[in-house]
Amino acid sequence: MSKTENETSPAETTANPVEVVPLSPEQIEDLKNRAAKADENWDRLLRTTADFDNFKKRAAREKTEAAQYASFSLLQKLLPVLDNFEMALTAAQTAQGDKLASLQSGVLMIQQQLKSALTETGLEEIDATGKPFDPAWHEAISQQESAEVPEDHVALQLRKGYKFKDRLLRAATVIVAKKPAAAS
Repeated sequence: MSKTENETSPAETTANPVEVVPLSPEQIEDLKNRAAKADENWDRLLRTTADFDNFKKRAAREKTEAAQYASFSLLQKLLPVLDNFEMALTAAQTAQGDKLASLQSGVLMIQQQLKSALTETGLEEIDATGKPFDPAWHEAISQQESAEVPEDHVALQLRKGYKFKDRLLRAATVIVAKKPAAAS
């Protein structure tokens, strides 16, 4: 059997022994303190990691619940409106004469109640009539010649637009004014 480069004989290893320096009691105590501190830091890291994992799980669960119940508050505000519409429909079946005017007044109050509930949640109407046409908030379906309304302003709003806080929910459907054609 031949000897390879990495192999050494027992005689060679004893020829170059590694010198072991004895440690002083202060050095041993310092090493013990450092080992205790390392163990303490390791335990703290494990606890912090576990706490962070629990936080991530709790945050994900809360996010899911928030998404599931996002409309809860709005629905609570709309239920009385629904109740009032049902009572109005019942009253409409027997309404005649003076009761018809009372019914109209009741339906108008329900409309105001609904608008109020939606406004409280952040819904805003987009009033476009007479304002400059803005394609970000208005949907033009045609143009109409007008001498009274300035060019590129909304001449007529056909359907109200709405925004929720600062985000467009539905664009206002409008007719935009243009200059009248010159008479020939």
